Amino acid sequence: MITIIGIDPGLSATGVAVVCGNGRKVHRYSFGAINTSKSKPLPNRLELIFNRLRQTLSAEKPDLMVVEDVFSLSKFPKSGITLGQVTGVVMLAGCQAGVSSMEIPVREAKQVLTGNGNADKYQLEEAVRRRLNHPEPIRPYHASDAIGLALIGFYRYDEIAKRI
Repeated sequence: MITIIGIDPGLSATGVAVVCGNGRKVHRYSFGAINTSKSKPLPNRLELIFNRLRQTLSAEKPDLMVVEDVFSLSKFPKSGITLGQVTGVVMLAGCQAGVSSMEIPVREAKQVLTGNGNADKYQLEEAVRRRLNHPEPIRPYHASDAIGLALIGFYRYDEIAKRI
């Protein structure tokens, strides 16, 4: 049985999803988000993400962690810096837990899951839901993004395992 954790880093909400299975068959999956309050200082928010992720990594003992690569929007250049800080604590949590990790660019994830590298969040969520035969919308969207990342890691695991 292979266990993959997908992480969609974000300061307000970090999507977290776990996919377990063997071959091409998913046997179990879960999803959610680590939410932080804007009223807290940045270091406290990063610490919360780190601690909650460490708890999940300890409980699930994944074989691989797949993280959405850092990107920045030209309209909001500072958001890329903050996203980098969150990604840093995510990668550190994985490293300290002894979990191999890889990053996947958002456009690649969208292309793999929907066939369109410019897909919007609705299309991505729908594609993930269809792959899992999940009957209800997956919310928050950060969680559906995280499941998508975990699915990519799950389907590519044999190829990835040769490199890690």
